[in-house]
Amino acid sequence: MSTALKDRYNADFFDTFAKALMNVLRSFNQSDFKHEFTNSEFTSLELKQRMSYIANVLKRYLSNDFNLACNEIIATVDELKVLGVQENFEYMFLPDFVATNGIEQFEISTETLARTTHFTSSEFAVRPFILKYPKKMMTTMLEWTTHKDPKIRRLASEGCRPRLPWAMALPEFKQNPSPILPILEKLKNDPDELVRRSVANNLNDISKDNPATTIAIAKKWFGHNKSTDSLIKHACRGLLKEANKEVLALFGISSKHAQISGFAVKTKTVQMGNHLIFEFTVSNSSPSEQLFRLEYGIYLLKKNGSHSKKVFKISERKMSGSSSLPISKKHHFKPITTRVYYSGEHYVAAIINGQEVDKTSFRLIID
Repeated sequence: MSTALKDRYNADFFDTFAKALMNVLRSFNQSDFKHEFTNSEFTSLELKQRMSYIANVLKRYLSNDFNLACNEIIATVDELKVLGVQENFEYMFLPDFVATNGIEQFEISTETLARTTHFTSSEFAVRPFILKYPKKMMTTMLEWTTHKDPKIRRLASEGCRPRLPWAMALPEFKQNPSPILPILEKLKNDPDELVRRSVANNLNDISKDNPATTIAIAKKWFGHNKSTDSLIKHACRGLLKEANKEVLALFGISSKHAQISGFAVKTKTVQMGNHLIFEFTVSNSSPSEQLFRLEYGIYLLKKNGSHSKKVFKISERKMSGSSSLPISKKHHFKPITTRVYYSGEHYVAAIINGQEVDKTSFRLIID
């Protein structure tokens, strides 16, 4: 059985979807509808293309009146839940239909996106409205921060992330994230962890283009309660990996008493699919307890012969005074779709409290 996400759009999926539509739409022909997705054009498409294709097909079956079509979408969601379908991403073509066909009808579209996001997230679909109606849409999303449904509150933050993965870009927010900040301020103490996690991810996005903004917010919010402190820690994960001195200091991390010794690579040659194994000893030279952040960097060989560094966290722990701790770590090299590996000399480095201490080479073999 295929594990590709695009292949979740299979015969069973369309059978269930067609059953729900039959209970909502008059003169709906299940057989004709399911036949729309058996052609080579559909099966040749990737995930997001399949979503767009389904939304386009759906338009031919829903009402020509957009208001009625939105009501039919909401009713279909209700029928799917009756059929036992749980919240999932596969139905994100429903908010996509709204964004594609309702961009000129702001009120009914945004209401429908809010009402469907509890079943399948509307985080991608709100972005065209942010681009077309920036002030109006951000006012609406600010109102969503007080909604009783945590999925709608999460949508307020997730939908306006400057760098939301796989989503339409929001270049103005990359340049100036200030319209986002009132939303994050409202949600920073939200009772739902998923909402707070979205706030953290939004701030992490902001840190990539406007690090000073995220640092200022981190300093303002930190130290008031544990849940917000955890939010800030997650929001600053990129800045921590970059060894930003202000952020390290905020969390009480200093390189003053941190030492690494005995750094050694145990597998000097690594076949793709196997592990790089390395070890070292970390020591606290202070007589008092200290907080240590342990990481390692992999310098990956690029096609042009240069190297790009990627940092991985090992742990963050408190060490008692004048103590030492042996560390042994495995890094699995496996093929992934987001990175191309090249055979040749790579490097691994030990990092403690943001400081790269030791670096040595190993050879990666692809074939």
